[in-house]
Amino acid sequence: MRKLRLLLLSLLFATAAAGAQARDGMTLEQIAKTRMVTQVAISPDGSETAYVLSVPRRLGVDKDGAARTELHVVDRGGDSRGFVTGQVEVKAPAWFPDGRAIAFLSKRDGDKTSALYRIPLRGGEATRIAGLGSDISAFSLSPDGGRAALLAVEPESDASKALEKQGFTQKVYEEDWRPVQLWIQDLGDDQAKPRHVEVEGSVQKVLWSPVGDRLALVVTPRQLTDDTLVFARVRIIATDGRELGRVDNPGKLGDLAWSPDGEHLAIISAEDAHDPREGRLAVVGKDGGEQRDLLPGLEGHVWSVGWRDASRLLFISHEGVQSRLGEIGVDGGGQRTLLAAQGPVWYGLSVADNGEIALLANAPTHPNEVFHLAANATVPRRLTDSNPWLADVRFAEQEAVRYRARDGLELEGVLVHPLERRGSRRVPLILVVHGGPESHYSNGWMNSYAQPAHHAAARGFAMFFPNYRASTGRGVAFSKLDRGRPGMEEFDDLVDGVDHLVEIGLVDRDKVGITGGSYGGYASAWGATYYSERFAASVMFVGISDQASLVTAGDIPQEQYLVHMGTWPWEDPELYRQASPITHAQKSRTPTLILHGEADPRVPPMQSYMMYRYLKLAGQAPVRLVLYPGEGHGNARAASRWDYSLRLMRWMEHYLQGPGGEPPEYEIDHRLPEPEAAEDKA
Repeated sequence: MRKLRLLLLSLLFATAAAGAQARDGMTLEQIAKTRMVTQVAISPDGSETAYVLSVPRRLGVDKDGAARTELHVVDRGGDSRGFVTGQVEVKAPAWFPDGRAIAFLSKRDGDKTSALYRIPLRGGEATRIAGLGSDISAFSLSPDGGRAALLAVEPESDASKALEKQGFTQKVYEEDWRPVQLWIQDLGDDQAKPRHVEVEGSVQKVLWSPVGDRLALVVTPRQLTDDTLVFARVRIIATDGRELGRVDNPGKLGDLAWSPDGEHLAIISAEDAHDPREGRLAVVGKDGGEQRDLLPGLEGHVWSVGWRDASRLLFISHEGVQSRLGEIGVDGGGQRTLLAAQGPVWYGLSVADNGEIALLANAPTHPNEVFHLAANATVPRRLTDSNPWLADVRFAEQEAVRYRARDGLELEGVLVHPLERRGSRRVPLILVVHGGPESHYSNGWMNSYAQPAHHAAARGFAMFFPNYRASTGRGVAFSKLDRGRPGMEEFDDLVDGVDHLVEIGLVDRDKVGITGGSYGGYASAWGATYYSERFAASVMFVGISDQASLVTAGDIPQEQYLVHMGTWPWEDPELYRQASPITHAQKSRTPTLILHGEADPRVPPMQSYMMYRYLKLAGQAPVRLVLYPGEGHGNARAASRWDYSLRLMRWMEHYLQGPGGEPPEYEIDHRLPEPEAAEDKA
């Protein structure tokens, strides 16, 4: 009885503490534990939706690592059940054509590699139905559900394994890659061996035609990042490997989707080889051929595509800081908007045979959840609530903001106000710059380990997320405005956004910090050097400091050349020099915190070493470099994310709200507050 009382008291304490935190806005602990839906797949009859739920590991409780991914199913009424949960990693759920079972990829107990599994909808355990000598990375089911097309990297040879055991673990850069191969597995015969289908190149995607006689593939010349970004092409093959057609699509590629009758293939494609981001909605015939752009001149970017029926496509288009669900005929006619660009921000869709739609969407007060739109409905219904505790959180005001750059270009961004503000007193600002730059911010869920917007709001900051020129969501022409001009007008746009917030009386001009990752890290380095007089603090994450060495040492030189620079370092060395933050290091008076994953192939950590050393030698302001072993281009492990969040906020608070001067101690107290620990134990 005494133990029961103690347990109840612990629960009451945790609940009361959580309620107090909620009234004070979001905490970093809450952001760290937030769950979100990452994939949706609606059943053929539209009655159920399978989804993948990302579940962060609990700090101090679970073994450190990336978030777990669970398989859940929710019906039209919002009744959700966990199918594969706990210490699991599930991806790519797909329904069998009869709707009685779900296929998914996972590496479970006893598996040496990721395999294909099947789990019945109405009860029963998951069973392994296909495996290869290496991890299965993707699959597509045949229309009758009897076969599966599988993708996996060519298995390592026995000879190579034997040499590795002897200590020969050398790597030959960009030469010892192994292609991703295509296999077809008969799922009805336990003894059947997978059949290898010969394809020239490396296969990135596979999609079985609804008719069953052919496959659409995305193929690259090599299994290198540059190839997968800008040299991926669509090929149509028969199930025996014979090529039936091809699509010489230019540049980057997104989603593919067969029409229900198998006569057409929808493609989200780039407009040309220099288009920074795929986003044009195109169709081709079943044998490939020339693409037809169904939405020429669209001032937005198509993110996801599906088919309502054989003659009509459904698409999600990101336009500004919102997105819309639209419909258009295969001939390009009859376009109409089903869900206007307002309210939730739509990110993914899945269409049932009867026209019902499952949607993935977030909003300022919740991360991605599952929504359902009935065939003839005009209002979607939210089906999942992965974080019910968010209902008790007091969120700050969040709004879309428009302003003009110094050259008159109209720009847009998302502003999160401080949770509390004393009258008209000006507040400190954290400017958060997105990466890419072929990306953009939407007016939805703005909280993550690297941009804890509503926690910063609770701490008295405003946070501004600008969509500067070269962002997506405004069409191809807008996204190309920085080509050959890195760090110029695009970063002037950032300062102009700050000036707008100063002019409207919100922000204290002398208390502005800048942060961001990747290209946003580049902007943060630019703010700490070229624009140092405008920023009182900078937090640079996996960012660029020297453009020439990025092209020559990173893994995307062709993407850099075709999309961003338009020239090579030896052709225009002065452009590369002037566009590099280290060139302007002597101007820096901005305290700068630099963070980087030691295993980052995209922006090698040498970029941060160089930035640190240049600023250290300049000796004009504090600088600190923090490295994360094993992390790549962004932190994946829970501990690395927690450390990053703490360092980011401590740096900004110290220099924008605190005493400034010498940097805070480099050691961090990683302990969770007691109420959070009590809640986890309870």
